Amino acid sequence: MDLEPELLLQEARENVEAAQSYRRELGHRLQGLQEARRQIKESASQTRDVLKQHFNDLKGTLGKLLDERLVTLLQEVDAIEQETIKPLDDCQKLIEHGVNTAEDLVQEGEIAILGGVGEQNEKLWNFTKKASHIQLDSLPEVPLLVDVPCLSAQLDDSILNIVKDHIFKHGTVASRPPVQIEELVEKPGGIIVRWCKVDDDFTAQDYRLQFRKCTSSHFEDVYVGSETEFIVLHIDPNVDYQFRVCARGDGRQEWSPWSVPQTGHSTLVPHEWTAGFEGYSLSSRRNIALRNDAESSGVLYSSAPTYFCGQTLTFRVETVGQPDRRDSLGVCAEKQNGYDSLQRDQAVCISTNGAVFVNGKEMTNQLPAVTSGSTVTFDIEAVTLGSTNNNEGGNFKLRVTISSNNREVVFDWLLDQSCGSLYFGCSFFYPGWKVLVF
Repeated sequence: MDLEPELLLQEARENVEAAQSYRRELGHRLQGLQEARRQIKESASQTRDVLKQHFNDLKGTLGKLLDERLVTLLQEVDAIEQETIKPLDDCQKLIEHGVNTAEDLVQEGEIAILGGVGEQNEKLWNFTKKASHIQLDSLPEVPLLVDVPCLSAQLDDSILNIVKDHIFKHGTVASRPPVQIEELVEKPGGIIVRWCKVDDDFTAQDYRLQFRKCTSSHFEDVYVGSETEFIVLHIDPNVDYQFRVCARGDGRQEWSPWSVPQTGHSTLVPHEWTAGFEGYSLSSRRNIALRNDAESSGVLYSSAPTYFCGQTLTFRVETVGQPDRRDSLGVCAEKQNGYDSLQRDQAVCISTNGAVFVNGKEMTNQLPAVTSGSTVTFDIEAVTLGSTNNNEGGNFKLRVTISSNNREVVFDWLLDQSCGSLYFGCSFFYPGWKVLVF
C-alpha cells in the first residue's frame, strides 16, 4: 500500500539520518580495526627485529644451528601474523562494503528528498523500499586491542652457555602477554592497579608493575611481588599515567612480555595533613605524618575536609612508638582545637590499642591493636537525613565501617547536622608513630 506523501518524505529523512549514523559508527569501527592491525604489524615488526638482533649476536659462535632456529621462529611470526590479520581483512572488507552502501543510500535519499512530494512520490517510495531492505542497525564487531595478538619474543642471553641439544628449544614467540591489566581505580593521590592472568597454561611466580606519566618516555618499576593488585601513590591529580605489567613464570628467571599499556588518572584531590603543626613532621607531599620528639598541642587534622561519604579512607602505619589509650586515628565533622584526641563528640576513631570511640563513647566491640604495617580503613555511607526520632541526639545518621587486621566493626554515627565532607585526623602521645593516609 502506498504511503501518504508526507509520511513517505518523513520516513525517507529518518532513513537518511539512520544511514548517516550507520556510516559514522562504521567509521569508528574501521578506526578500531586499523589500530588492531597496527598493533599486530608493529609488534610483529618489533619481534622480528628483536629476534634478528639476538640471533645475529650469536651467529659467530653457533653458526648454522642458530640460522635454522631463526628461520623457524620467523616463520612462526609470519604464520601468526597472517592467521590473525585475515579476520581483520575480512572485517575491513565488510565495513568498507557497508560504508559504500551507506554512501549510496545517502546520495539516493537526498536526491529523492530534493524532488519533494509532487512528482517524485515514486522515487521516494523506491528509496524507502530499498532502505527498508538494508540493515542499518547491523554493525560488525571490531576486537579490542587487548583481544588481538601483540607479538613478541622471549629470549635468554645466556644461550652461549647452553649445549647444542638446547639450541632447538631456545626462544619462543608469544602472540599475547600472559597477564593484562584488568582495572584502574582512582584514589585520592593514587591509583589502584589490578591485573590478572589471561593464559591459563602460564603459572606466575612474581609480577612486575611499571608506570610513567604519558609525557615521559621512561617506565619505572613500582612493584615486584606475588600480589595481583597494588596502589600506586604520589599520583598528581588530573594527569594521565600509563601502566603495564609482566610476570615471571614459576622457576624462570626471565620476565614475560609486557601487557598492553593502560592509561588512567585520578580526579580526586590528594589527602594532606595540616602543615606547620607542632609535634609532627610531614613528608614533601604531606600525606605522611611522623610524631616527632616535640611536645604536641593536640590533634593533627587534615588540611581540608577531603573525605567524602562513599569513599574508602586508608591509614597505613609505617612505624610505631609507645602506645597510649588516648591515641587516635579517625574522622570528624569539623576541626575542634583544645582536644588532645579524637575521642570526643562529633568524631569517630580507633585508638592504638584497638578501642573504637563514637562521639567520645567507647564501643563494646574492639579491633586488634595497631602494629607496624597495620592498615586501618574507614568506609562511611549516609543512612538518613533529617530527624531520627530518637533520644540519642543528632539528626543525621552515617553508617561507619572500620577495618583493621582482617576484622571490622560496623555502627551508626549520629551527627548534629549533615556534612558533605569530613576531616580526618590523628593524635599520638609518644614519638615514633608514622602514618600514611590515602
